[in-house]
Amino acid sequence: MATRKKLADVKGLSEAKVEKVQAEARKLQGATGASLPIGGWTTGTDALAFRQRGVLKITSGSAALDAVLGGGFETRAITELYGEFRTGKTQLCTTLCVACQLPSSQGGGAGKAAYIDTEGSFRPERVIPIAERWGLDAQAVLDNIVVARAFSHEHQTDLLVSLAAKMTEEPFRLLIVDSVCALFRTDFVGRGELAERQQKLGQFLAALKRLAECYGVAVVLTNQVMATPEGGGLSFVTDPKKPIGGHVLAHASTVRVFLRKGKGEQRLAKIVDHPSMPEAEASFALSNCGVTEFAD
Repeated sequence: MATRKKLADVKGLSEAKVEKVQAEARKLQGATGASLPIGGWTTGTDALAFRQRGVLKITSGSAALDAVLGGGFETRAITELYGEFRTGKTQLCTTLCVACQLPSSQGGGAGKAAYIDTEGSFRPERVIPIAERWGLDAQAVLDNIVVARAFSHEHQTDLLVSLAAKMTEEPFRLLIVDSVCALFRTDFVGRGELAERQQKLGQFLAALKRLAECYGVAVVLTNQVMATPEGGGLSFVTDPKKPIGGHVLAHASTVRVFLRKGKGEQRLAKIVDHPSMPEAEASFALSNCGVTEFAD
């Protein structure tokens, strides 16, 4: 998946060595059965069989939300959750950190979770009641979640390298980035730095896609929104809140979900973009046990 230019930047690798490395890598394509042949051809039948065998759906904790997502949060894909503050983005991510450790028969992935925290929002104590809800050992669940606090967009990107090393040794099924654009938004200010910001963001998202495909994890991103009044003051006609990150993030996300507040603890999730599901809306509730069903 790496370009020749990137490999040539590695100390001790000449152009001749890079070509030999790539030639050997091509011979190993698909040999492990971990993913579809990279750069090769396959039939639609084989692609379908691979997805049925190698793609898991992780429950959100709400059957209504799972239904509009086509069964839950998909592995080997990037799902973006965006909305205003207090719409349940971090709560949903915390619930997923526990749900991914459930056996597949219960809607889990029987694997570990990684959490890149860019805003200091992760609260490990919230994991305990969620784990107890599913009858899991809270201490074991916490041990199976690795957390890293990122302080710059460069640090955020570098964390993926050490995480990939962990994924080669341990079974991970979930990677959370909460939130994906916050540090890019603060490190790059003004229109003059917008092009560079989008370029760096694109590189980060490409690395996330590689992790998702190579290690079979579900990547879930939270994203902030910005107000963009349109139509000469007639902003009530369309929702003026748009996710930041522009087209770079929109194209990188496999699934996009818009979250908004409802009555009390009710939250509404709208499927904005999904490769195999129609636009739909579901309601769920937030409680001490994470994401649950909403009772009218």
